[in-house]
Amino acid sequence: MKTVGIIGGIGPESTVEYYEMILAGCREQRPEDDPRSILINSVNLKRLIRLFEAGEYAAVAEYLGGEVQRIAKAGADFGLLSANTPHVVFDEIQRQSPIPLVSIVQATCDEAKAQGLKKVGLFGTRFTMQGRFYPDVFSRAGIIIVVPNESEQAYIHDKYLNELLKSKFLPETRAQLLAIAKRMTQQDAIEALILGGTELPLILRDSEEEHVPFLDTTQIHVKSIVAGLLA
Repeated sequence: MKTVGIIGGIGPESTVEYYEMILAGCREQRPEDDPRSILINSVNLKRLIRLFEAGEYAAVAEYLGGEVQRIAKAGADFGLLSANTPHVVFDEIQRQSPIPLVSIVQATCDEAKAQGLKKVGLFGTRFTMQGRFYPDVFSRAGIIIVVPNESEQAYIHDKYLNELLKSKFLPETRAQLLAIAKRMTQQDAIEALILGGTELPLILRDSEEEHVPFLDTTQIHVKSIVAGLLA
């Protein structure tokens, strides 16, 4: 079995879930053989947020590219970024990387295409919802990306940074997120909603009140990672 390197800590709770889900996925498909190595390089979340807020994307790519080099030197056969927002510079990081990286955006696009979806909503940080990296990948598959309106984006971004990344999962926040999803289903005619932040599934997964199917980017990403480990 191969060795995977995780660039984690963005945020910590979702990194823990990646580790647990990768183990579970490997055990399900190959019960007799646990993964020999899952390397986790936990990076500085506050530093990344400061760089994103300042629009210093070249510095983000340089920082994360260096962290990918570390997991490669530690023996990883391939790697991943355990968050959506850093994928704004994924192509540049991949160009610098000595090992292949599994893109959460491409994996999610492949899943949406397999489901025959044509129009999907996107939740995430402001950097994710306003970035081009999701629309650029999905447009090549003929899938339209729809984002919340400006006030909804501000709400989601605020709750993401000030609650979800701090492991605060409040029922009132969950209810409002579902209300936004319902509005987008009714007014924007989205067929599914991308949970484009790896903390979003922690508050929305298994919701009994969901009004639109979720594309859980963490689960989708992990599925691709497990396939890579077992290849």
